[in-house]
Amino acid sequence: MTGNDPQSADSVTEEADREDLGPVLDQNIRRLEQRRQAEETRAPLEERLAARITAATGSMGFVYVHLCAVIGWIAVNTGLVPMIRPFDPTFVILATSASVEAIFLSTFVLISQNRDAAVAERRAQLDLHVNLLSEREITTLVKMVKEIAAKLDIPLEQEPEVDDAQRKIVPEKVLDRLSDSEPNRGGAA
Repeated sequence: MTGNDPQSADSVTEEADREDLGPVLDQNIRRLEQRRQAEETRAPLEERLAARITAATGSMGFVYVHLCAVIGWIAVNTGLVPMIRPFDPTFVILATSASVEAIFLSTFVLISQNRDAAVAERRAQLDLHVNLLSEREITTLVKMVKEIAAKLDIPLEQEPEVDDAQRKIVPEKVLDRLSDSEPNRGGAA
């Protein structure tokens, strides 16, 4: 490879991008990926099977196979293929097969969506806990910086944001305030 090789330039850029992220972030990404893989491995066989079926049926390949099958079925059963005798001239078998397939595919999709929703809920809980810890740490740091400034006789301008940043946030009160500000969902408008 030469220095002008676009492939080597891309790999150098990717390497530089990875270095910019830092080792802690790289380690976190690896840990999260390992965790995701472990959770997938521990998932019940039914959920893994449903996820694979959903992934396969949610592809354009699946659409193309079905399109060819339906076109072939229609061609045979309308007599457009003279060497094959029609076996479903009223298309009842085709309609029944499609209905049964739709029932099973929608069930597999719902199983996958339920699993994805559970994963999203766990991630949201993790985000909430990390955010609450960060808020507490930032509040503590603001107080410490303000105390350091006072000990060093550094005058601080009266900033409402600084005073506001020192207040402890009670998550339940924030949730109550958010609930109060939401429009009624169950009643009439």
